[in-house]
Amino acid sequence: MAESRSSSPRSSSTHDGQGRPLVAVTGLGIVTSLGQGAAANWEALTAGRSGIRAIRRFPTEGLRTRIAGTVDFLDTDPLVAPLLSERFATVAAEEAVAQSGIGASFPGALFVAVPPVEMEWPQREALAAAAGSNDGAITYSALQRAAASRRFDGWHDVFIFGTVADRLADRFATKGSPISLSTACSSGATAIQLGVEAIRRGEMDAALCIGTDGSVNPESLIRFSLLSALSTQNDPPEAASKPFSKNRDGFVMGEGAAALVLESAESARARGATILGYVLGCGEKGDGFHRTRSSPDGAPVIAAMRAALDDAGLGPEAIDHVNAHGTSTPENDKMEALGCSAVFGERVARLPISSNKSMIGHTLTAAGAIEAVVSLLTIRHGRIPPTINYAVPDPALMLDVVDKTRDVRVSRVLSNSFGFGGQNTCLVLGDEP
Repeated sequence: MAESRSSSPRSSSTHDGQGRPLVAVTGLGIVTSLGQGAAANWEALTAGRSGIRAIRRFPTEGLRTRIAGTVDFLDTDPLVAPLLSERFATVAAEEAVAQSGIGASFPGALFVAVPPVEMEWPQREALAAAAGSNDGAITYSALQRAAASRRFDGWHDVFIFGTVADRLADRFATKGSPISLSTACSSGATAIQLGVEAIRRGEMDAALCIGTDGSVNPESLIRFSLLSALSTQNDPPEAASKPFSKNRDGFVMGEGAAALVLESAESARARGATILGYVLGCGEKGDGFHRTRSSPDGAPVIAAMRAALDDAGLGPEAIDHVNAHGTSTPENDKMEALGCSAVFGERVARLPISSNKSMIGHTLTAAGAIEAVVSLLTIRHGRIPPTINYAVPDPALMLDVVDKTRDVRVSRVLSNSFGFGGQNTCLVLGDEP
């Protein structure tokens, strides 16, 4: 059983201890390399099954990393990140909205985390050719010529930042201007935070929050490889991602999406909705240390975790489980362990911690939302999915890593999301106020 926790701050059934509207979750949707839907993903996660496999959708000869957690059961043609991100987001949001029973015309705003949008090399080359550029260079005048000749083939629409959000807003009839954001690997959690804050301010009674990423393509793979961020342990693929293990050597790219329907508890109860859990706290902390590395002292990570706890009005002892960022890179796992030790003290050695990236890879801008969904499923089912491949523990990291599915009562989870460039967002999720 979980250790004793401090009680919640004084709150009503509809407002928290600070007098703000409680934010309830009434719908969940998810798609990852493990499958489509919450049921399929939960079954695979708790079985310790990996969705990481050899890449088949494009040639990988000559690449150091040839594996990823790809979503191969949905149409991935054309292989363009914005279109794949939109496709995954639509599937996840359809499930979440249907479960919530909130109606076909969504009564709130859309907050969606998407990958940084930029034209990819196949489209750049085709555009240069269409513009008549013999050397393949794409200049402003070349773009003007291509636009005048109307030979964009719709790419100008696909590669505009915000287009994915616009299309999703049309699909789900959300209200107001859709918010599109990209804060690296914390993006999915940030989308949830924005929805929570909007409901707390009384601006809306509901928010559709989505994190999505379809970036497993040659260009992204090469870029991360050049940063020496990816695992090169290609065989067997399912053993490559090994968070908190001594022999970890990098993360594995993944893709997918998750969606959450957030509502004020008062609104959800008034319409008789089933409440799946609550977002009790959100914390964020920027870190200007480096464009890709985080501060080695872990100070911003520690601050983000503490801010989430403070926002929830809870002490560290109230947390039953940490859903780790746990990327499987040497530096990130060390920094997260350091941060958890600072926040939880000696209890960190007895506090269950797990990383689902061991099974689905790092889904980048979708990760924070996917892990929030997994955290809520953990709470509802009383089961913590394992961190697979934890065969060689790192003795320098004094953590209680869950290496086999653990049946234990979980009421409150701290879900961590730490992004390149030091963009850190943490969420506290619970089964009750």
